[in-house]
Amino acid sequence: MSYSIPVNTPLLSGNELKYLTECVETGWISSEGPFISRFEEEFSNYVGRKYGVAVSNGSAALDIAVQALDIGKGDEVIMPAFTIISPAFSVVRAGATPVLVEADPQTWNMDATAIETKITSKTKAIIVVHIYGLPVDMDPVLKIAKQYGIKIIEDAAEMHGQTYKGKKCGSFGDISIFSFYPNKHITTGEGGMIMTDDSGLYNRCKKLRNLAFEPSGRRFVHHEMGWNYRMTNLQAALGVAQLEKIEEHIQKKRWIGKLYHEGLKGVKGLQLPIESTEYADNIYWVYGLVADTQKLANVTVERLTENRIGTRPFFWCLHEQPVFQDMGLFKDEKYPVAEKIARNGFYIPSGLGLNRNDIQAVCNCLA
Repeated sequence: MSYSIPVNTPLLSGNELKYLTECVETGWISSEGPFISRFEEEFSNYVGRKYGVAVSNGSAALDIAVQALDIGKGDEVIMPAFTIISPAFSVVRAGATPVLVEADPQTWNMDATAIETKITSKTKAIIVVHIYGLPVDMDPVLKIAKQYGIKIIEDAAEMHGQTYKGKKCGSFGDISIFSFYPNKHITTGEGGMIMTDDSGLYNRCKKLRNLAFEPSGRRFVHHEMGWNYRMTNLQAALGVAQLEKIEEHIQKKRWIGKLYHEGLKGVKGLQLPIESTEYADNIYWVYGLVADTQKLANVTVERLTENRIGTRPFFWCLHEQPVFQDMGLFKDEKYPVAEKIARNGFYIPSGLGLNRNDIQAVCNCLA
């Protein structure tokens, strides 16, 4: 079905065409072009990190982050029960075991107060995933990681420009990752970024994204396994143009969130995203809703679809993913908060291309 108001439309209103044309005219369309290092440097400066490694997508960034930290068989990695499946895929493929943490009912992020109970002698890392618009409460996570000597992988895929107590998300992890999928505040079509302040990790991540070529010695002789997870110069050109507009994009997202709050605050049976916490204001990567019941969620989504308004369901809980159940993971585990959010949650059109009339039409349909 084609939607009159799609769930996402990217905003390409800056220098995207100019920079892409430059790529074509100069012939730099592969992973060797000058926009790649420019994007890495400018985005690192924006987030407040020393190093950035541009890659083909956010999942690739997670794969590399896990291997760069030498996470493997016998290791455990703590992560939220409610999140996209990508972090768990990276951990399971590495031979390690994901260990899940319950969700917070208000922010929908992992409950930082529940992390310490999941730590064992096998715990190697915590993957922090900032969900939908608000960051995880990082102070207790950082304290726990320091106390137990655990590494942090910070998944800031959805948090371009968001801050925690005034410091940019993506600046907290030993390794942090971003995604630049078309529904993000910055898009390169597909693409991702690995970030760190550790020069050793930086060099290792660069090596792993490029088939683990050795920095010196004979070319095409490899001593470990890596990936071809390189970003192209075309993608990076889009990223540079998008980064130039990031503050405008953030302002637009918060404007969208404000109008939805005003239009939906009286609607019964729907939990709206909270506008702020003591450590952050919502950046509204998406505008999510959680219905009181699964039946109400289904009926509401059906009504929106009938009116050609796009929606997406929330992520499905990791412990209920068939692929992991078939592997024998998470047997008999229950996370009631995460399960309710996953079953009853959906998000409405939230893309940067929305206008006031679109938002009003969505609100009218939900009223």
